[in-house]
Amino acid sequence: MTTPIQQSPLDQLLAWYSSLTPDSVKLAVDFYQSDARFKDPFNEVQGVEAIIKIFDHMFVTTESPRFIIHERVMQGRQAFVTWTFEFGLKGKHYTVLGASHLKFDAEGLVIEHRDYWDAAEELFQKLPIIGAPVRWLRRQFEVKLS
Repeated sequence: MTTPIQQSPLDQLLAWYSSLTPDSVKLAVDFYQSDARFKDPFNEVQGVEAIIKIFDHMFVTTESPRFIIHERVMQGRQAFVTWTFEFGLKGKHYTVLGASHLKFDAEGLVIEHRDYWDAAEELFQKLPIIGAPVRWLRRQFEVKLS
């Protein structure tokens, strides 16, 4: 008889993200400490209830959002994960590439979650109205190698 393999807190968290729905957002309480901190290019909040509000807002403002998990590295109580976030906005499909730095407490709950992604490259320059000025501004800072 084989013993079932126990998933690590990181594996459980990433499985939740991979299958996140408007109904499962509330399960963040199973993965995040009550006073966990979350930061991304648009938000900086503390507390699992505030984190839930961010994901609730994501489902209200975007169409069919989903996370695709790629690489993961765990060292001690910290992890680094790369991902793709796909969603629709006003009928147009968008893809954002990013990474998360996660810190866990002794019980395996997330105490700090920091998302890293380039809002200008991954989102702003793809939007119809502000895209052109953002692309122009990025070109002004490019290093010309020729």
